[in-house]
Amino acid sequence: MRVLSDPAETGAVTLALPQDVQAEAYDWPQEFFAERVWRVRRPAPDPVELAEAVGAIRSARRPLIVAGGGVHHSEAEGALKALVDATGIPVTSTQAGKGSLRHDHPADLGGIGHTGTAVADDLARTADLVIGVGTRYSDFTTASGTLFQNPDVRFLNLNITAFDAHKLAARTVVCDARAGLEALTSALAGHRVAGAYETEYATGKERWDQVVDAAYRAADENAVPTQTQLLGALDAVVGDEDVVINAAGSLPGDLHKLWRARSPRQYHLEYGYSCMGYEIPAAIGVQQATPDTPVWALVGDGTYLMMPTELVTAVQEGLPINLVLVQNHGYASIGGLSESVGGERFGTAYRYRDPADGSYTGAPLPVDLAANAASLGMDVLRAKTVRELREALATARASDRPTCVYVETDTAGPAAPPAEAWWDVPVAQTASREAAVRARTEYDRQAAARRTHL
Repeated sequence: MRVLSDPAETGAVTLALPQDVQAEAYDWPQEFFAERVWRVRRPAPDPVELAEAVGAIRSARRPLIVAGGGVHHSEAEGALKALVDATGIPVTSTQAGKGSLRHDHPADLGGIGHTGTAVADDLARTADLVIGVGTRYSDFTTASGTLFQNPDVRFLNLNITAFDAHKLAARTVVCDARAGLEALTSALAGHRVAGAYETEYATGKERWDQVVDAAYRAADENAVPTQTQLLGALDAVVGDEDVVINAAGSLPGDLHKLWRARSPRQYHLEYGYSCMGYEIPAAIGVQQATPDTPVWALVGDGTYLMMPTELVTAVQEGLPINLVLVQNHGYASIGGLSESVGGERFGTAYRYRDPADGSYTGAPLPVDLAANAASLGMDVLRAKTVRELREALATARASDRPTCVYVETDTAGPAAPPAEAWWDVPVAQTASREAAVRARTEYDRQAAARRTHL
């Protein structure tokens, strides 16, 4: 309970009870079972640290907020909005922090880093003060240390954990995120960024919204949907209260760039470790915790093969989770990474070997994942076109049964917008294949931009 109620250490706790202990009787004192309320502390900012933070913000010309998962854990979304409304400082978000502001808030610029939006990453490159709120500055967020390129950039971190607050040689405010944001808002009364800066990021946000519209739009409703058109179809069906869950594959990158989060709890991604197989058990947990909430588990074919069997639990318990099963006949994310490092997508497609050369370029494997989901007790809706997909998603949302929407996506059609920032995926330093040599040259070029900020 100490760990569970600690604002910094809070997390999963495992109780391992040996079998003989589980079965052994003991005369426990009755007070041991008395109901207790465990309150999570909200440490306020230190006055000296707060004063230094206020001075840094007032002197900055191009401040930028990076909202991390700590905003959600602290239930600080309202405090963040109040600060932004008062000061005009734009907000970007990590995977864990997405949804800290509604997508249509004028200052919300979407995801940042390797899977971020163009407007967020452009501002990150020129920011003179980066204000991290509840973020650990993962490799994706910093674009492997290459994103924040202003020679004079400085960092200010509000974090409940001192270890993360000190990252990037930052000024630190070690405190609860909500308490810290509220204190900043009060201390910054009357301060606002320059109007030209607000106009600049508003124009960039408008341009990116047009990119999202184009990615979501399908020119032909009778065509096979692309993955981004699938997200557009889902966006048209969900309500503010729906929860969208994902964890692995190419979907996290597309979602971070393109998804328009409408509430703090709608965007549910486990991307700290890219846990394949997380989505279905997570959907069950969310559905149990909030029974009246429509829950969507977005799962690629590779992830589905890792752990589909918890669907049986959903069927057994009558939990009306919605599984969107995306079939692209291979490992799309790993295939893309393989290509970027000169691996030429080896072994990432679900195909037989070619008898002539042994490569995986033969006929597609006769895999039917929809039939598998049906065999586990799910109601299955197969969608072959954009129109059928929209209808299937609407039917699934209205159903009171566990439902799978199965769709094969067009991998040859328009893809998601490319990455706006780098990510360090090592490439062989010595290689004979031309693709690997080219990839190493590009790797060395990108790595040269890495900064330590010390």
